[in-house]
Amino acid sequence: MTPRPRLLSRTLRRILRRPRPEVPLPLDMFSVERTAQEARAARKLEKLYHQGQRRAWKGKDVLAELLERHGGIQLPDEQVEAVRALFAVILWGELAAWKISAALADELEPLEAKMAATAQVHDEARHFYVMHDYLEALGSVPSELGPATQRVLSGTLEADTIVKKLLGMQLMIEPLALTLFHLVRRMKLEPVLAELLVYFEQDEARHVALGVLHLPQMLEGMRVREAADLHVWQIREYFAQFAMMKELEPHFRALGIHPRQVIALGRQKQMLAMQMLIDEIGVDLPVVEVFRRVTDFRAELDFPEEGQPRDFPSRLRAGLAAALHSAEAEGVLSEVA
Repeated sequence: MTPRPRLLSRTLRRILRRPRPEVPLPLDMFSVERTAQEARAARKLEKLYHQGQRRAWKGKDVLAELLERHGGIQLPDEQVEAVRALFAVILWGELAAWKISAALADELEPLEAKMAATAQVHDEARHFYVMHDYLEALGSVPSELGPATQRVLSGTLEADTIVKKLLGMQLMIEPLALTLFHLVRRMKLEPVLAELLVYFEQDEARHVALGVLHLPQMLEGMRVREAADLHVWQIREYFAQFAMMKELEPHFRALGIHPRQVIALGRQKQMLAMQMLIDEIGVDLPVVEVFRRVTDFRAELDFPEEGQPRDFPSRLRAGLAAALHSAEAEGVLSEVA
């Protein structure tokens, strides 16, 4: 039986009257008014994107040239496993950063922040495959991480808000990576790795700047409950880093690095990144003082200096004294040129 024309007409009108699905594009992204400070930060974020394009380096070529120049990897057998274990953290940390920066590039709405995050995606992809190739040349690519290290990376990778992901990656994990790069490069443990890390450090400094410049806009207007949740999460992630340090302690010591060196330099870099954020916001963040005191307390409790008493009561007293007399970090974080 052939449908009646009138019935077809009514059906067609109903279909046409159905609401159209919303376009999943931020078509109003250019209509948002900005303060002078936000406009200044936006210009710097856009600059990060163009710097990333201009300073991109060819990972395959750079690693091949370094291996040829130094006649391969020059590392004593007794240090191979320590380097492999520590840079397994960097390898899989770079993949986590790649995933997070890709999520940021998708979710961040201001054009300039989206551009800066997109540039970071390219950097993290390059870091991941170059570190993979270096570890492969060293002997084998690690396929496992300790549970505490996995906890640190997943804490940011699986964070439930984009603010936590940005803060965790740019102001907590990236400074730790810079700390390891700095120590290994300064000690010149292995010439190929030492020169390779210079390229990594140049990129990572720009990544920290993304968090410093864009977080103020994301923190503005945050409700008290949201801010409290963010700060609790941040403190929890800082505690997780100490468990990771304990897990990696044997590998640091195998390379002649005392964990306190890592903690001191990492604290300094994280504090300076947070101070740069405070300068952008214009107000102090209470979590910074908590972080400073907690770090000094845990350093004495978990990693006493050589020659100091190692019994728990002595370490506890030293930790409490350090927390009460905590001093601000000094030094200068590498600026984005």
